[in-house]
Amino acid sequence: MDMTETIDTLLLLALPAAGKSEVRKYLKMLPGAQVHSDFALNPTVQLDDFCYVHLLRRIDDELAARGHERLFFHAADRPFKDPWHWGTLVHLLNEDYENLVVKKDLQRSSPGKALLERLERAMRQAGAKTRLDVLPTGLHGELAAALDKEAAELAVSQMRNYPDTLKGKTLLIEFARGGPQGSAMPLPAPLGYRHSLGCLSEDILRRAAVLYVWVTPEDSRRKNLERADPNDPGSILHHSVPREVMLNDYGTDDVADLVSADGSFMSVRKGAKEYRLPFARFDNRQDRTSFIRGERAQWAKSDVDAIHGELKLAFAGMRQALAVSR
Repeated sequence: MDMTETIDTLLLLALPAAGKSEVRKYLKMLPGAQVHSDFALNPTVQLDDFCYVHLLRRIDDELAARGHERLFFHAADRPFKDPWHWGTLVHLLNEDYENLVVKKDLQRSSPGKALLERLERAMRQAGAKTRLDVLPTGLHGELAAALDKEAAELAVSQMRNYPDTLKGKTLLIEFARGGPQGSAMPLPAPLGYRHSLGCLSEDILRRAAVLYVWVTPEDSRRKNLERADPNDPGSILHHSVPREVMLNDYGTDDVADLVSADGSFMSVRKGAKEYRLPFARFDNRQDRTSFIRGERAQWAKSDVDAIHGELKLAFAGMRQALAVSR
């Protein structure tokens, strides 16, 4: 491989609490020259669907507070009522990517209303059966007003994430998918990575490679409890996924079912077209990432060396696959 080549788009996938967000944080704080030489990455621009899961739960909380049935989740600590919303989240990521490219101005006089319109549009694209348009007009307006502050803050944070250009950058997109514990493969749509990856835009897929942070479902559940901070439920690094969700949505995943026999490519089908994405595993079964949730000044050199070495090993395999694909 020509060492000047870099990974344009990196899909960072794993079960919850596997270490994805810690890997993101680590990559973002490294010098650009080192990220390029060791991992074939440019400085990263990062997207994540967690903020939208949090907002859907916020909407449900606002509905419940007004005596209305929750729309999206069976309860505050339970899974989606309509699993087609896994696709809703991906279509929101597609729109986030498009906004990055054109540096769209997201500031609105009614940010809550604009956010609800975004969500409704993504729900339609995903084919979700549960949508916001079932709500009475007055209730819809109350929801928009209740979400104004968070929606405005989200828009500002997303605009701050815009680079001057994506040229010379690596787009990093993080999300987790899975299915019920003990499920047979293949997972049925809309569960798992097979369906959600197929919802990504062609512009993302044709540039993408995949880094999978590998832990067992048991490790994922344990680390999910360890990272929980009840005072910061919307945090990327410290949020906790409810136990029933861990067992029913993330009790297993279908990564192994999508990866080639030699482990170098992941197959993603979108319509009639198949994409073969360069693939690598970052083995985090022996925990190499949790220390990153602490203050950087307290990071031990041995911990930094461990994560860096394992990442370097994973990206070396991905670079080989990337060379073949190009």
